[in-house]
Amino acid sequence: MAKIVVDGTEVDVPAEYTLLQACEAAGVEIPRFCFHERLSIAGNCRMCLVEVKGGPPKPTASCAMAVKDLRPGPNGEPPVVLTKSPMVKKAREGVMEFLLINHPLDCPICDQGGECDLQDQAMAYGADTSRFAENKRAVEDKYIGPLVKTSMNRCIQCTRCVRFSTEVAGVPDLGAIGRGEDMEITTYLEHAMRSEMQGNVADLCPVGALTHKPYQFHARPWELIKTESIDVMDAVGSNIRIDTRGREVMRFLPRNNDAVNEEWISDKSRYVWDGLKVQRLDRPYVRKDGRLVPATWSEAFAAIAAKVKGTAPAKVGALIGDLASVEEVFALKTLIGKLGSANIDARQDGAKLDPALGRASYVFNPTIAGIEQADAILLVGTDPRHEASVINARIRKRWRQGGLKVGLIGAKVDLTYAYDYLGAGPDSLADLAGSSAFGDILRKAERPLVIVGQGALARPDGAAVLSLAARVAVAVGAVKDGWNGFGVLHTAAARVGALDVGAVPGPGGLDVAGMTAPGALDVAFLMGADEVEVAPGAFVVYLGTHGDRGAHRADVILPGAAYPEKSGIYVNTEGRVQFANRAAFPPGEAREDWAILRALSEVLGQTLPFDNMQALRAQLVSAYPHLGHIDEAAVADAGAVSTLAGVGGSVDKAAFAPVIEDFFLTNPIARASAVMAECSALRLAAAAEAAE
Repeated sequence: MAKIVVDGTEVDVPAEYTLLQACEAAGVEIPRFCFHERLSIAGNCRMCLVEVKGGPPKPTASCAMAVKDLRPGPNGEPPVVLTKSPMVKKAREGVMEFLLINHPLDCPICDQGGECDLQDQAMAYGADTSRFAENKRAVEDKYIGPLVKTSMNRCIQCTRCVRFSTEVAGVPDLGAIGRGEDMEITTYLEHAMRSEMQGNVADLCPVGALTHKPYQFHARPWELIKTESIDVMDAVGSNIRIDTRGREVMRFLPRNNDAVNEEWISDKSRYVWDGLKVQRLDRPYVRKDGRLVPATWSEAFAAIAAKVKGTAPAKVGALIGDLASVEEVFALKTLIGKLGSANIDARQDGAKLDPALGRASYVFNPTIAGIEQADAILLVGTDPRHEASVINARIRKRWRQGGLKVGLIGAKVDLTYAYDYLGAGPDSLADLAGSSAFGDILRKAERPLVIVGQGALARPDGAAVLSLAARVAVAVGAVKDGWNGFGVLHTAAARVGALDVGAVPGPGGLDVAGMTAPGALDVAFLMGADEVEVAPGAFVVYLGTHGDRGAHRADVILPGAAYPEKSGIYVNTEGRVQFANRAAFPPGEAREDWAILRALSEVLGQTLPFDNMQALRAQLVSAYPHLGHIDEAAVADAGAVSTLAGVGGSVDKAAFAPVIEDFFLTNPIARASAVMAECSALRLAAAAEAAE
């Protein structure tokens, strides 16, 4: 630690801190445009100037000088930094005057208005007049895709967007051409950006040069009610903020959580909000004479009760989709159990995961933040760039630090970082348990990490592949005291929570493949399960939000609430329990899923033992205490990995196949989104062009 005096306050800070960070540690705000904690230092906006006493007779850019570079006083006194001296005030006013030379007066029509760094800092640190009367320069706007809108006249060349796309996203679409007044941020050849995280550049932009195109001219920030929640587009559990106006969801923004998503989210998480407004189910429907017709809740419940009461328990089953909260899963599991059936499954993709083997057999044990401690990573049957974009960015962050070797078994994909391609299927995985080059790399690593994706598990031999991966992890030393480097990377937000509460077939029960087979069920409850095809003959009750595949197959539709319209617990891929708050209300007669199940249970004569969410949550936490520890990822017993390694089984030689065919269209909400459809079409066009 080093001592430094900031405006008369002495503080101890790490010697590697920049002056800017040291000043903030002392409680002093330093204005900045180009500096960002998660990006490399550019030092080109000069707004963060401070005065170093005994240093050069000119202001110093505090973002580009470290505390360790300062000289002590003549008698060994700590270095002194001044942030409010006349020199600093005059320098900042001069910098702001230069930044505003070419900046247009767009504030009344700019989407950044009200949350713009340039507005705030011009007010706080700028002068009240400008000495420049010359014409402002004009820069042509660029098309960089359907998600980010450019207004390049406003650009101040802070290069945050360039550094993000190059360093964090790993897709260097943006760069600068020209020098001085002619400098422009551009995509070189005009085309859409190709990163799955490109929307973050609009958040990073400190002016209105890059804004969110789908949100263009929709609302002002002071009109919005802001609610903290959790994203469910993948299993990362990214922390988000939902902004609403009245009953309408207007946008999703990331929240900072260093343990999960830092401050990034994927484009699907950010722009899927328009899918909440179309193709919604807002009233119950009952199929009569082959057609779905609107009905009352009583008529829908009566139709279900009439069918269930004449059906043997073994012929009743439930399938759980990817977006359900833990409370809903627990309520449905309880109801199915009361009906006497053991047929329930939350693994609608057929992934072979068994909670009976222990929690460490199905969670991402090293944790997302733990990726930064790994020094060798093996990816098995996964494409983290499309299955969990934020986790892929975390792996890239660790790779850029150096000393990390990555190996991939599965389909060859672009992961935005270099890796050794080891093979396509289980044979290549088995080789690592013996003598192989990458196996030796894993053995020599201090903290090796084995990541198993759903592409290795969602197949008939998935259980054997999972056991083989665990055997490899144990063999290379990935599971040891102080480090459990065996992790399962999920793609469904509901999956870990459902496995935690045991939403899998009981003794003699049918799994998803069994329940969807012809003649297996007479009554099938689908809770948002839109990725499965139930065989003809079964009476299907669909509880969901959109007119998607499940609704088209249904005999009775019960309209539910989408994730911004209900509060609930979600457990992410690392087993972190997180709480999502309700930000809006469901449309029409739609209700929260647990309330629908409670009302239905009474009609079925199997009343669920709770009347409100508090009572339901109390029962849930009583049965599974770890679900009451919000924002904690409970450490699972590493012994479960050794147990899993001993399960064994024969594996097929078929290559691991990707589980996500289209990143933008993976669930009912995304498939209803016009923005996601446009992104999907662009991606397909780009792939076809590349193939030619």
